[in-house]
Amino acid sequence: MALSKTEKREKIKLRIRKKVKGTAEKPRISVFRSNKQIYVQAVDDVNRLTLASASSREKEIASATGRKKSEVAALVGKHFAAVCKEKGIESVVFDRSGYQYHGRVKSLADGAREGGLKF
Repeated sequence: MALSKTEKREKIKLRIRKKVKGTAEKPRISVFRSNKQIYVQAVDDVNRLTLASASSREKEIASATGRKKSEVAALVGKHFAAVCKEKGIESVVFDRSGYQYHGRVKSLADGAREGGLKF
């Protein structure tokens, strides 16, 4: 029987996770997107800690109504980069979590790059 869409994404996610590891100096950026929201967090896989996070549900970003989802994702990326800069994180590795690098995921990554993160 064929795999469902979510099962395919989980297989891809595990394949990516084997190769992408985050450390305290260079954390992994993990992306999750639902139908309406997008979430991102910086993860130290060695110590199993979340170092920073941002989402489209935060007050500064949620107040920007009437925008496309990809525009909101870019705002989340810029906000996340600012949060990371405050915590001393400058370079990261990007984990797309099985999603295609297209649309909202790409907008978030571009926004984070504009904010000053290197990956």
